[in-house]
Amino acid sequence: MKIKEVIQSDLVDFSNIPPSYYLLGLLSAFENRFQAMADKEIGEISWKQFFAIVCINMCKEPPTLNELSEVLGSSHQNVKQILLKLEKKGFIVFEPDKKDKRKQRIMLTEQCRKFCEENEEMSRAIMGNMFAGVTEKELNTTIQTIMKIENNIKE
Repeated sequence: MKIKEVIQSDLVDFSNIPPSYYLLGLLSAFENRFQAMADKEIGEISWKQFFAIVCINMCKEPPTLNELSEVLGSSHQNVKQILLKLEKKGFIVFEPDKKDKRKQRIMLTEQCRKFCEENEEMSRAIMGNMFAGVTEKELNTTIQTIMKIENNIKE
């Protein structure tokens, strides 16, 4: 069932919920639904594994586990589990840092790059469908709102 259908159904009563609680619940439900859809569409790896790859790729230099955990906003232990699964599939390798051999850098493999290239069209289609009818202004407002909320969490 889609979020809109749940809201309009008789399953729950949202009438006495303050907007901040409603938004948090909406975001949580959206994340669950998006993850289930993305896991199904991607197939070979999970959405969380794919998101880790995207974040590794966006880093200016191959990140360490601690750096990637910060970018993903997840615990060191959770990110380590995601990375071990990606390593097992041949999507990443850990290589010693050139300056500090105690640090391990996370490198994407050629197999991973090929996978991403093969799935780029599918990814663009999903994003296009998901954001159809949403203006750039609406997106920017949403981004700014979520960033303010995140800043409040950190304080």
